[in-house]
Order: sequence, then C-alpha cells, then structure tokens
Amino acid sequence: MPCPHLPEGFDATDPDLLRDRVPLPEFARLRQTAPVWWCPQPPGITGFEDAGYWAVTRHADVRYVSTHPELFSSNENTAVIRFNEHITRDQIEVQKLIMLNMDPPEHTRVRQIVQRGFTPRAIRNLETALRDRAHAIVDEAKRGADADGTFDFVTKVAIELPLQAIAELIGVPQEDRSRIFDWSNKMVAYDDPEYAITEEIGAEAAMELIGYSMNMAAARKECPAADIVSQLVAAEGQGNLSSDEFGFFVLLLAVAGNETTRNAISHGMHAFLTHPEEWERFKRERPATAAEEIVRWATPVVSFQRTATQDTELGGQKIAKGDRIGLFYSSANNDPEVFTDPERFDITRDPNPHLGFGGGGPHFCLGKALAIKEIELIFNAVADALPDLTLAGEPRRLRAAWLNGVKELRVRAGGGAST
Repeated sequence: MPCPHLPEGFDATDPDLLRDRVPLPEFARLRQTAPVWWCPQPPGITGFEDAGYWAVTRHADVRYVSTHPELFSSNENTAVIRFNEHITRDQIEVQKLIMLNMDPPEHTRVRQIVQRGFTPRAIRNLETALRDRAHAIVDEAKRGADADGTFDFVTKVAIELPLQAIAELIGVPQEDRSRIFDWSNKMVAYDDPEYAITEEIGAEAAMELIGYSMNMAAARKECPAADIVSQLVAAEGQGNLSSDEFGFFVLLLAVAGNETTRNAISHGMHAFLTHPEEWERFKRERPATAAEEIVRWATPVVSFQRTATQDTELGGQKIAKGDRIGLFYSSANNDPEVFTDPERFDITRDPNPHLGFGGGGPHFCLGKALAIKEIELIFNAVADALPDLTLAGEPRRLRAAWLNGVKELRVRAGGGAST
C-alpha cells in the first residue's frame, strides 16, 4: 500500500540515505500511517531477486516477528537486509553458516555451546583487564592529540576497546589483534567508496578471518588450554563447535560484537557532547542506566530481516510465504507508544525496553552484558581523563545499508570552542 508523505523512491536500506542520516521522520510517518509497509525494490539491486520487502517500524511488531522464528526465518535469506548488487546467491548461501543466519533447532544447538563464553563469570573475569585497557586507551588518545588538542574519537578511542574485548575473550595474541580489526572493517565497508573496498575484498577478508580462527580452534583441539576457545571446541562430552563453526562464530563476533559496540560508543560520545547537561550528569552521577540509553539512542544496527515461512498477517497486512520482512530497530527504539519523549537523550531513562540488542527471541544479542560493560568502562575512563572534551567537527557517517556507522568524530581535549 502507498504511504502518504514519503519521498518518492524512499527506501530505508538505501546506503546513500544512511550515509547522511537515519530517517527518523520517515519512520514516524510509517508508524502512524503504514506500520507494515511494502517497500518496492528493483530485482537484484540488493542481492535478492524479488520485488522488495515489508518495512516493519512499530516496536510491538518488531518484537512479534523476532519472537516467532517458526513464522519468520533468519535462514531463508539471511538476516542481512541488503547486500551489494554484485553478490551472487552462492555467496549469500555461504553466510547461512553464521549463527546470526540460523533458525532453530540448529541455532539453538550452536547458541547453547557459544554462550559458555558469555556467562556472568566470564564477563567478570574480563572486567579488570578491560578497565585497565579503557584507561590506557583514553590516556593514549589524550597524549597523542594534535597540537590543537584534537583527535579522532572513533579511531583513537571507540575502535579499540571492543576489538580488545573480543580478542581478550577468545585469546587472540596482542600482535594479531590489528589483523582482526582490519578484516572486520573490510567485511562491512564495501558500500562506502572512500574505502575502495569491493565485495570481493570483503569476502577475502572474511575467509582470512575464518581461516585464522579455524587454525586457532585446531590448535586448541590438539592441545587444550584454560581459555574460552578450548571450552567451545574441545569440551569432552558436552558438545562442541567444529573448527569451521568456530571460524564462523569469530566472524560473527568481529562484526556483531566489534562494529556495533564501536558505533554505540561513537554515537554515545556525540550525544553527550551535543547534550552537555547529560555529560555533566554522567560525570557527576555515573548512572547505571546510561549504557542502555546510549544503545537505544545509537541503535547501531538500523535493520535486519526475516523471511516469511508461510502465509500470515502482520499489522493488518497479508504477508505471503517467501516475502522478506525488514525489522527497523531504529524506528522501534523511537516509538512513542513505548518511550516517553523518545527524541530526548536521557541517561536516567528507566525502564528502557529498547531493541538495540534485538527484539527478543532466539537471536537476542548473546554479548549484551559484555557490550554494556565495555560502554560503561570506556565512558568512565573518558569522564575521568577527558572531562572537558568538546566537539571539534561534525561526525562523518559510514555509507552502509544496515549499520548506523560513524567513521570519524573529531573532538578536542581540554575544552575550547567547538565547531
């Protein structure tokens, strides 16, 4: 059905649109007038040979789809809503080996194994090392600032802790960690011409990361150690991951864990510096609710998709078997039916039932506790070492189809006028 008051050709997965902004005004109109809206697309431009997808924008509907995997599959067309137009179907099929793109019962089996690495005890065991790392990262950024006191918050601060957390979790040696970061960047940056990264380069990076991880798994199978990798791949009698399953699990961590937390931190810093009263409150009170609001505000994953496994109905619309459904978390997290004054950045917001870690159901983010801890630690470190940080430029956004990405955020240490 047509939706009134939307620009002609509007598509919330258009990377040119997301390079400039998240379309929150358009999402508001969709929630009000057509909460389940058919978005037409020319066949092939997204990697899918169909005519488009259903855009789901209300919080309640996103949750419903997320919690009914028997009706809405992650596996059929994967959870990625838009690929580069040059991708082949065979390349899409390979991605079904990633846990994100599995359905129960296979998803259940793999998740039960990998969640051993994300127990409260495992997170607590990382906390001291990550707290020290967070302070070291911020101190190094401060010391390495340009002569005018400016530096890029993304590359000097936001990138580092998520990368180090994942590497610490799975035991990647320090000398190899820059390679993990490089592979991760290449896998998600193919839509941004500034990086001159093709789909082929992204695929090669993915294969290199998988190969590195498989070798690590094979070594632990041969000689188990007291680490998470050994628990996942060499646990006798408890089920374990094969070497290739472990490789695809690390691939998922590199994107879902690294990229998303990095962007939450980057958006969070921008939010604090454009809402100085909240930055002052954070420095003074350090509320435990801050990290959740940063994730809601940032919503690093704008959308994922599902595919209908049978004819069904959603939001008054008849959905046909095989139709793709876009779950727009950025819209759900600004739904006024759920959030009072959703356009307000409020670090004491409570309750905060945002969908920044997914809409519930089997694919709810496994690493939520780790991500929240990283966000808390890095902003505590910034508040301690750089309390007078100010903006030195507007953020430069990543051109991407489903990530709310920031590739540069210039800030100034020690106060001074912002631009």
